[in-house]
Amino acid sequence: MRGCIGILCVWLLALCQPVTARPAIEIGAERSALYLPMLKGKVGLVVNQTSRVGQQHLLDYLLAQGVDVRMVFAPEHGFRGEADAGAHISDGVDERTGVPIVSIYGQNKKPGKDVMSQLDWVIFDIQDVGARFYTYISSMHYMMETAAENHVRFMVLDRPNPNGSYVRGPIREDAFTSFVGMHPIPLLHGMTVGELAQMINGEGWLAGHVQVDLTVIPMRHYQRSQPYSLPVSPSPNLPNDSAIALYPSLCLFEPTTVSVGRGTPFPFQVIGHPQVALGPFEFTPVSGAGAAKPKWQDTALQGIDLRQSSIHGLDLTLLVSTYQAITAKGLPFFTSESFFDKLAGTDKLRKALVAGQSAYQIEASWQQGEAHFMQQRQPYLLYDLIASEIAN
Repeated sequence: MRGCIGILCVWLLALCQPVTARPAIEIGAERSALYLPMLKGKVGLVVNQTSRVGQQHLLDYLLAQGVDVRMVFAPEHGFRGEADAGAHISDGVDERTGVPIVSIYGQNKKPGKDVMSQLDWVIFDIQDVGARFYTYISSMHYMMETAAENHVRFMVLDRPNPNGSYVRGPIREDAFTSFVGMHPIPLLHGMTVGELAQMINGEGWLAGHVQVDLTVIPMRHYQRSQPYSLPVSPSPNLPNDSAIALYPSLCLFEPTTVSVGRGTPFPFQVIGHPQVALGPFEFTPVSGAGAAKPKWQDTALQGIDLRQSSIHGLDLTLLVSTYQAITAKGLPFFTSESFFDKLAGTDKLRKALVAGQSAYQIEASWQQGEAHFMQQRQPYLLYDLIASEIAN
């Protein structure tokens, strides 16, 4: 009885203690004292609209600090982040600063010696969302590779992973290597871009097993499982926290007959179909900025509003149930089996859907690969894992 009373007293005492606010995350770009002294010579930036130091773009900030920025490398969606997914990105000049812009999306993903010989440093500072098929990490890979081949130093200014709590999904198999799957990692890897850069380098994943002279400027006060709301949308169709949380699960619908809301005010927050009533929610995609010629343009769709959904991480429940509902009507589900396999990093997921496996059965098949990856990534982690991290 005394033990119980003692425990109760300790519990009550703990409740009476003042709540200490968690310190704000200090991203790598804000830790200028760590990196400005290093930036001697000519600098190139891999940046977009998310590359900010407070309210100032990193390009403007570095120029104001006297850094010799010679060029900007623009990834998918462009330097200002306004281009559609997959849209052509052109070279150009930043009107505000006069700094040349070199596209690294499309045909020229990897600048050659003619470009890299003009630089001493390349800095990568882009907000990622933690999914293997989100192409900013693929652009980072190619820029690390060309930097290594041309003896240019590479720096990553680290940022949080808003899906950093999760390690989930099939490991990408070699036969399905593509720009939406560059690395043999799970669909959700739970790493920051700085940690992933260290793993790419350390595991010899660059062509020819070259290694780049890499510096990562880490964050302060970051834990990978803490909620993080992105201050700037990372791409036109991920406008808010809801879309970012649902993106890993809904992106797999892209090469199917199901709309994920492109061409609506709520992309990656709904699903719908014109011939099968997936749910009671109705919406009509229209062409517009960030969604030119969306799937089922100007067609009324019936589906599910997921904006208040508890789905997070990678959840196959919707994919499995939707596949079964559509194919039961004798209608096609996949619009591109090969692209679906590239997104999944394997053909096993598609074949499991066709075979009628449940979400539980499919997700259970990933566990061994996930466990191996978590051991493999351990030497490259910069931030503590805490008890609430979700591994499966």
